[in-house]
Amino acid sequence: MKYSYRYPRPAMSVDCVVFGFDGGELKVLLIERLMPPFQGSWALPGGFLEMNETLDEAARRELKEETSLDCAYLEQLYTFSQIDRDPRERVVTVAYFALVKMSNHVIEAASDARAAEWFPLNKLPDLAFDHSNIFQMALDRLKNKIRYQPIGFELLPKKFTLRQLQALYEAILQRPIDKRNFRKKVLGMEILVELEEREKGVAHRAARYYRFDSSKYRKRVKEGFLFEVET
Repeated sequence: MKYSYRYPRPAMSVDCVVFGFDGGELKVLLIERLMPPFQGSWALPGGFLEMNETLDEAARRELKEETSLDCAYLEQLYTFSQIDRDPRERVVTVAYFALVKMSNHVIEAASDARAAEWFPLNKLPDLAFDHSNIFQMALDRLKNKIRYQPIGFELLPKKFTLRQLQALYEAILQRPIDKRNFRKKVLGMEILVELEEREKGVAHRAARYYRFDSSKYRKRVKEGFLFEVET
């Protein structure tokens, strides 16, 4: 059905900050815009909300259309409503941040994206619209939330070493962490399962693999456990 309104209405869009971890660096997924405005510029994946979908559905659809990504972890971040944020018209955007295991996904640009690439945080290009502000808010949220929720495991392979886990926290917090204190803290939580398997083909001493046990974590939370990583 079509409707007419007496007063003008803003358009609604979604934008997604997608983080990945390659084992050494935290990266963010960007698309090169195919169409104006900001044609040829790098931007966050996103687009306009359609009439027959929710915001969450729109975010997942845009990620799939522009980058081929299916994100298991997608969280609403903030609503950006600056009046001049889009030169086309009055656009309010709802931002999301997503966490993906990079090794599980092949990125492929499609729809109105000319290219899709992972960028290290210290090598980000100038971003279209107000996407630099959106990215910074998402990074701040991730830095804060990784301290009190086990969302970092969304960025790691199913099996990982304690070295990889510490490297992840250091990449997100952007500073070094004391190895002994960190390992004592995470192992004391009793939410990691030690595996029999060790690294292979590495120059350093082969480390043992672990996996995150989500059922143990949920059980401990019901018992009053608080996930807290003070680094």
